[in-house]
Amino acid sequence: MLKLRNLTIMVVAAAGVAACGPSTPDAAPSATTAAQAPSTVASAAPSSGPGRPVTCGSDFLSALSVREKVGQLLMVGVRDAADARRAVQQGVGGVFIGSWTDKAVFSGGTLQAVAKAGKVPVMVSVDEEGGRVSRVPGANLVSARELAKTMTVPQARAEGARIGKLLRSKGITVDFAPDADVSAQPDDSVIGDRSYSADPAVVVQYSQAFAAGLRDGGVYPVFKHFPGHGSSSGDSHQGGVSVPPLSQLKQKDLVPFRAAANTGDAGVMVGHLTVPGLTEPGLPTSLSPATMRLLRDGVGYGAKRFDGPIFTDDLSGMKAITDRFSVPQAVAKSLEAGADVALWISTDQLSAAIDAVEASVTARRITAKQLDDSVLRVARAKHAVRC
Repeated sequence: MLKLRNLTIMVVAAAGVAACGPSTPDAAPSATTAAQAPSTVASAAPSSGPGRPVTCGSDFLSALSVREKVGQLLMVGVRDAADARRAVQQGVGGVFIGSWTDKAVFSGGTLQAVAKAGKVPVMVSVDEEGGRVSRVPGANLVSARELAKTMTVPQARAEGARIGKLLRSKGITVDFAPDADVSAQPDDSVIGDRSYSADPAVVVQYSQAFAAGLRDGGVYPVFKHFPGHGSSSGDSHQGGVSVPPLSQLKQKDLVPFRAAANTGDAGVMVGHLTVPGLTEPGLPTSLSPATMRLLRDGVGYGAKRFDGPIFTDDLSGMKAITDRFSVPQAVAKSLEAGADVALWISTDQLSAAIDAVEASVTARRITAKQLDDSVLRVARAKHAVRC
């Protein structure tokens, strides 16, 4: 098994994330080879061989300005290689490859070059769930529901490894999968066949197996959509979405996330949901401090403390967010709430988003410790920091 801890993870973050990504786009120009990469921070990807220095948190953080730290917490969808390079030059920590991205980025080592073009290695992400949420040519992966119906748990892990190896070969280092939602919805509904089962025990088995397979293939998995989108009232692309109260989620929907929090070497994505008994008035889970505390501490739903990175679902393409907040506002609020990576699908407002988050740091709505803790969680997921 190829262990992720021995890889240098450079990730480009995501498109079409939470409940299927939107498909907007302008026609993308042909992708070009990425520019020569600048030197990385403090041996950002050191060898683990004998006698080689190991990059520690204090070394890593001291080499970054506040604005550079802020950039590490942002992941943006890109149109093509040139758009990705511009985002990396502005300091983003990750890029997302969506349904609208020029497919030329998957060839010729383009994404590998983009990932090396920043001061810190960049996450390159995608949401390759299988079925109707598939972005990568040649994946040929069935939906989660079909996989659970037709394959054993070991076979599901083998499928995850196959997909992980394919993604890694194309320069992808993070997959926003598996879907850990528990759902009995019809196949074509917002979650539907993206869920392995209506039985939380089955979802635990198959989501854990697929995530382990992705790690076997050298890709970082991200479980979604905390705290559970499977019994939702609608589609967060179209507006606000409610789910059952927290007391009910604990009995079913949160069971797979309890297992995910215990996994290690995985992230968790938070959806845009209203949860009675959890979310604050007017705030969906992706902007909710109470939700972030629930996931991070684990105490409120019987899980271990979660020390991996918390990602938001797309903050720009879903009316559950955009009906109330601009992209820069949503990005800043999500990080203030306790998310580690704010994700959205366009570079258009990137500078304004960086400014908004930097203003939150200056005003201490994001403390220096919180900022550093988030930067280090992301860096450890990339294996840019090893102690």
